[in-house]
Amino acid sequence: MTAQRPTLAVVEVTRSRPDRPEYHAKVQTLNATVVDAGTDGGWTVVRLAAADLDPAALLDLTDSADAVVIVGGEDIDPRFYGAEAGYEGETTHFIDADEGQIALVQRAADRGTPVLGICRGLQIINVALGGDLVQHLDDGIHRNVGVPIDEILSTHDVALRATSTLAAALGDTRISVQSAHHQSVGRLGAGLTPVATAPDGLVEAVEHEALPITGVQWHPEAPDSPATQLPLLLASLYRAVTAQTQVTEIAQAA
Repeated sequence: MTAQRPTLAVVEVTRSRPDRPEYHAKVQTLNATVVDAGTDGGWTVVRLAAADLDPAALLDLTDSADAVVIVGGEDIDPRFYGAEAGYEGETTHFIDADEGQIALVQRAADRGTPVLGICRGLQIINVALGGDLVQHLDDGIHRNVGVPIDEILSTHDVALRATSTLAAALGDTRISVQSAHHQSVGRLGAGLTPVATAPDGLVEAVEHEALPITGVQWHPEAPDSPATQLPLLLASLYRAVTAQTQVTEIAQAA
């Protein structure tokens, strides 16, 4: 990596949901917060919508990215984790977005590119590495039900594994988070380990045992999340890029 800012690809599902304007507005606000935090954190940010590109184009446009953030959105089509459609709470599926984001994570794993997944992004990571999903939660604390979209985010605590990179990044082993999800990781993908749990035992974050890949089920970019949470996660991603660059430079000099 040169003295230039590293490039962060922020990859969302779509930039167009004309049939769901309230939901779309909420998602766009959250995604814009990630973009702004990345810029403030020293990145050159490239924002891409996976459903608005074909998977090959998404891979091409992210080929030179130093790190990737995959943000929230709709359910992943169950065909990608060997399950059936027709489950409770099923949302619209964007198959091109699913395919493109899954391929992006798989390429990142092959290259050692740092990845942060947020909400759906965690689920994409898990599916990309061979895991599956719990298709619907009988909700308790993970989202507010029967409320306007602006009130859907639920506040709850998360316990972090003390030895995890995530705990080191956030500087604590117990944090407050904002979440709004009706699915969760089921069988873990290859190399992933759970590093955070909610009070009901639900897995709230995963890390790869050997690669700089982290996924959180909550929304650190939500307006009522602790103000430092997203910047700290992006700073950890930045350090992972720096570490990867140093390894590459040493290898090239040898």
